[in-house]
Amino acid sequence: VHLVESGGGLAQPGESLRLSCVASKDIYSTYCMGWFRQVPGKEREGVLINTPESTMTYIGDFVKGRFTLSRDNAKNTLYLEMNSLKPEDSAMYYCAAVKDRFDCYSGSPAVVANSWGQGTRVTVSS
Repeated sequence: VHLVESGGGLAQPGESLRLSCVASKDIYSTYCMGWFRQVPGKEREGVLINTPESTMTYIGDFVKGRFTLSRDNAKNTLYLEMNSLKPEDSAMYYCAAVKDRFDCYSGSPAVVANSWGQGTRVTVSS
């Protein structure tokens, strides 16, 4: 399972960023996909995960309506739109694919099917 992440960068508090993740068609169309994030010294945590039908299956407690997940089926691309960013959102963000539908609800990095890539860094600072 190979995923290509992009779109991180620097944002000021309250601003928005969009992350992109491109997958192969077979993965994109059959696996749940989503994003995780990790801050140095802390465990990797789930952000948002959805099914191939775009049904949301996992929402991190910290999201609180600020982030949305969407799919572009023509491009096999998953997007994470992050609004109202806070400094505590600063982290490495990783795209992920989850094979078993039951696991899509867990938000645990342990159930992710892909090898973790390099991620994309998001820094929120004034």
